[in-house]
Amino acid sequence: MAVQGFPALQRSNLSTLQVNLGYRCNQSCSHCHVNAGPWRTESMDPATLELIPVVLRTQQIQVLDLTGGAPELHSGFRQLVDAASKLGVEVMDRCNLTILTEPGHEDLAEFLAERGVTVIASLPCYSSANVDQQRGNGVFDRSLEGLRQLNALGYGAGNDRLQLHLVYNPQTAVLPPPQGPLEEDYKRELAQLGVRFDRLLTLANMPIKRFARSLQHQGKLDAYQTLLEQAHNPQNLRAVMCRELISVDWRGNLFDCDFNQQLDLPLMGPVRHLRDLLDSNTRIEGAPIRTARHCFGCTAGAGSSCGGALQS
Repeated sequence: MAVQGFPALQRSNLSTLQVNLGYRCNQSCSHCHVNAGPWRTESMDPATLELIPVVLRTQQIQVLDLTGGAPELHSGFRQLVDAASKLGVEVMDRCNLTILTEPGHEDLAEFLAERGVTVIASLPCYSSANVDQQRGNGVFDRSLEGLRQLNALGYGAGNDRLQLHLVYNPQTAVLPPPQGPLEEDYKRELAQLGVRFDRLLTLANMPIKRFARSLQHQGKLDAYQTLLEQAHNPQNLRAVMCRELISVDWRGNLFDCDFNQQLDLPLMGPVRHLRDLLDSNTRIEGAPIRTARHCFGCTAGAGSSCGGALQS
């Protein structure tokens, strides 16, 4: 069901299950569309967590994408990674890097490396001042420490088994610059700090939750939404993440993407919860995707998704 003129979309093959384990985080970033922070208590219960490996197997899903908050703060994080790895599923951890130096998580980097987990790490700039402004004082230095831990274990060296990707998002209400040249800048600047990584993923900030409130306070929300809509590129519709991904919230409810999850826009049709995917005969290919004005954030310019820009 298209809303506000956004083109209608339908699902293709389901390849990725993106699971939000909870909203608790050791950081509180200004751009966070989840409103995550240390005070959040929402967390997936054990019974719901146990459904995930079953769904991975019955639906023959290739990728488990773990997010939060800080997904590693969930007590069942390691159990779930092990269960998915045993099924031969690629596991992705959306890591804020500072979690690697938190008390009680000193062995987390080694755990990820031993399981061959792909690390998608937030680092919105290669400048300490910009990162600390967006994510909190001292975050840049702690992020570098986490990256060096991962590098020491073999991440970021072009090893297909130990992939390390960084995520960039703008600090203001603008579109991300071209991904290729910015990646070259990141690699050059971070190499001088003794850090390496595989790819840079550029993401547009979505005009929802914390970022939307900030823009509204500045009187810039309408202008940013207009920017996204005017920069809409129809070619990006073929590659938007919602066509091959389902987002799962901490209660097990299903959404077309993480952004729809935060706006409480559930999957359309009878399939609404992880339990509905336990039957291997249940298929959602061809189902309509729920859209709204924020969807223009994924199709603006070079496009934006959990895997970075949609076009080079």
